Amino acid sequence: MSKEDPATQEQQSPTAAAAASHDHADHGHAHGGIFGERTELIVAIICGALLGVGFGLSFINTLPAYIAIGFYAGAYLFGGFYTTKEAILEISKGKFEIDFLMLVAAIGAAFLGQWAEGALLLFLFSIGHSLEHFAMDKAKKSIAALASLAPKTALLKNGADVKEVSIESLKTGDVIVVKPNSKISADGFVVSGNSSVNQAPITGESIPVDKTPVEDANIDLANAGKLDAKYKVFAGSINGGQALEIKVTKTAADSTIARLIKLVNETQTQKSPTQNFTDRFLKYYVPAVLILVGLLLLAFLVIDEPFSASFYRAMVVLVAASPCALAISTPSAVLSGVARAARGGVLVKGGKPLEELGSLTAIAFDKTGTLTEGKPKLTGVYTLNGISEEALLSMVVAVEKLSDHPLAAAIVKGGIERLKKDIPAASNVVAIQGRGIQAEHDGATVFIGNKELFSEKDNRLPQDLQARIEDLERKGNTTMIVQQNDQFIGIVTLMDVARADAKQTLNELSKLGIRKMIMLTGDNQKVAEAIAKEIGITEALGNLLPEEKVAAIEKLRSSEKKVAMVGDGVNDAPAMAKSTVGIAMGAAGSDVALETADIALMADQLSNLPFAIGLSKQAHRIIKQNLVISLGMVIILIPLTMSGIAHIGPAVIGHEGSTLVVVFNALRLLGYKR
Repeated sequence: MSKEDPATQEQQSPTAAAAASHDHADHGHAHGGIFGERTELIVAIICGALLGVGFGLSFINTLPAYIAIGFYAGAYLFGGFYTTKEAILEISKGKFEIDFLMLVAAIGAAFLGQWAEGALLLFLFSIGHSLEHFAMDKAKKSIAALASLAPKTALLKNGADVKEVSIESLKTGDVIVVKPNSKISADGFVVSGNSSVNQAPITGESIPVDKTPVEDANIDLANAGKLDAKYKVFAGSINGGQALEIKVTKTAADSTIARLIKLVNETQTQKSPTQNFTDRFLKYYVPAVLILVGLLLLAFLVIDEPFSASFYRAMVVLVAASPCALAISTPSAVLSGVARAARGGVLVKGGKPLEELGSLTAIAFDKTGTLTEGKPKLTGVYTLNGISEEALLSMVVAVEKLSDHPLAAAIVKGGIERLKKDIPAASNVVAIQGRGIQAEHDGATVFIGNKELFSEKDNRLPQDLQARIEDLERKGNTTMIVQQNDQFIGIVTLMDVARADAKQTLNELSKLGIRKMIMLTGDNQKVAEAIAKEIGITEALGNLLPEEKVAAIEKLRSSEKKVAMVGDGVNDAPAMAKSTVGIAMGAAGSDVALETADIALMADQLSNLPFAIGLSKQAHRIIKQNLVISLGMVIILIPLTMSGIAHIGPAVIGHEGSTLVVVFNALRLLGYKR
């Protein structure tokens, strides 16, 4: 492979820099090793295995005690490896956080001869962290996935010459050539050629958009944004079956794709208020415990007791104050909740989305592929002037059979399903780009196309036909008019229809406390309103670009606070990242949406969303219960151990008792019923 030119390297550098900064922010999560990204989890499991063997051997009286202690020491080695790494990194930055405290508590337990206690502390702590880290590492891939959407090169036209150049070298006003069925390299407008362009990767539109050249290719580029959508194209969208020539209106750094990358970068590293609160709590709790233990070590200087007694009391308090139950109260519930969600067809990426999903009061939905099936379907056949429905449909299928337009494929598929038989193709088929198709069928000339075709061909449509078409389009249909010779004989309609389970799902969400449900789509407003009315969405916003979806999410968050974004396409990724919880439709979702989202409905079933929210509400209740149990035990044990009322035995029993209670309480989530 040849070396990349400097321009290409420059293009990649911002993405690489963003990824590097993300890695730096999440240094503790980059735990690779000989087993790859699963190394930390495998090391934690080895720790647990050694702990289990040591615990079993401790009951064999004929064996020397040091054999069991040897296995416990091995558990210390594996369980404390990553904890020690993070503790050292924290100390180097002047921080004493929970990793350090857990390590000191485990060492203190060993000094007191409680090797099993210390090994268990490290095992439970490391297993919880490893599972969280493994899930969080997935988020780093979203930037690279976004960057790969746009081509790295473009075909620059200069007079009669066409040469391949990097997209960074393109300037506004350049003309590029886009071959059939290839990605468009830059934002711009069409100056030559007619084609259908799949804009779903950018705008989410369900139906490819016909593009035609502007009348004046030399218009002021400052006014290009005001052009009609039929002239404009976006980098990353996919050209149809005909070549296009496009005048560039935005450089690579300012393209729609570049904005998508920027939006996701801005939101990925933002911490939640809950995470900030936890960080502040640990910032004060850990040093406070260490100071308390340090003072207790010096108690023999104040009260009449030997150093050994002061040391013993300090270590007992350290074990009692060790936030093991507190540390695993949330991860254990999260682990159980995530496992139960996975069994139900829902992928949840960690504790934050699992907790916050249940506190939502509003949900924004993308339309195409989320609330709808994501592809046009034949929805209506309307006859005129006495022709039968079967005859009209047979004629339409015969003519559209030789067209390569996506709408033609939907008409043929739906028509054959209705007729329950195959239809021979028509002859002399001629495509009329951006308008429709012409063919010969049973000795007659047949035209099938949109309103523009017949307005141009016959000067104007009959008033009654025009009114009927407008009524159908108000209901969200794409209309195709059929003319045989000079007589209008029918209308066929297509639509991206609502999912079968959409209406029921929205009803269930309303019962779960979701007060507001809105639709955000790149499709036109009429289509959005028609779908919304059918399924029960209260507000529909159409004609939205990705940054406008982000703005809509921000506006919704200002009034509702906790907002989810449910989508399936690349264009939904920034809005997902900006929402409280991003939810991707699994099978239909793009890689970027799946990586950026916090939750994925894996089976592509919208009906799994109420199940996930119900599970989240139960998880949130259990997490609160666990926090009360774990903090309550610490509050009880610390005074008792400081006063000498409770010794190491009661401290361990209370500590381990609370640990087991929170674990078993969390395991209740595995039995959650829909």
